[in-house]
Amino acid sequence: MTRPQADKGDGRKVSPTRLKVLQVAANLFADRGYSGVGVNEISEATGLGRGALYYHISSKEDLLYDITTAYMSDLITDGRAIADAETDPVERVRALSRALMMTISEHLSEMTVCFRELHALTDERRRAVTGLHSDYQAIWAMALADGLTKGVFKPTPSVVLKGLLGMYFYSFLWLTPRGPQNAADIGNAFADVVLNSVRK
Repeated sequence: MTRPQADKGDGRKVSPTRLKVLQVAANLFADRGYSGVGVNEISEATGLGRGALYYHISSKEDLLYDITTAYMSDLITDGRAIADAETDPVERVRALSRALMMTISEHLSEMTVCFRELHALTDERRRAVTGLHSDYQAIWAMALADGLTKGVFKPTPSVVLKGLLGMYFYSFLWLTPRGPQNAADIGNAFADVVLNSVRK
């Protein structure tokens, strides 16, 4: 579940009700597409009247933007915490891998919406979302750079890192949270793929 944040940056508190609205909207957008869902449907699905709904949102696009950024913000926060806590580059890659797969598993609807509906955002907001993805990639790049400095990894072009991260992000197309392998198991397996690609 997306962690509550004290403030979105625009002065609006993120309440449990707003978190519920975000989850319901993410599920609806993932199932029917952003353009196929109206505010009235979100209102009915959340059990909130239209006026009460607009207390928690500014617009449908505001919802879409929050859906596509909340889980990425969590990934960046978690990734930086892992980088601070784990100095060994191999173990850092493994920890990043598990954390990423667990987040994807917990946010399949949000992932689906982000990859299918990003075009519906304004240019400025699209750039903000892609900026978050770049910030997250930089956390992995630093882990690989540290491994290179310590003589553990070989030089890894950024295009290779993009491809490796794509292996994770596109798992939303096939991942089954209640499947035979849990997210941590898949994260460990993917970490082996990454490490086999970057080790000297």
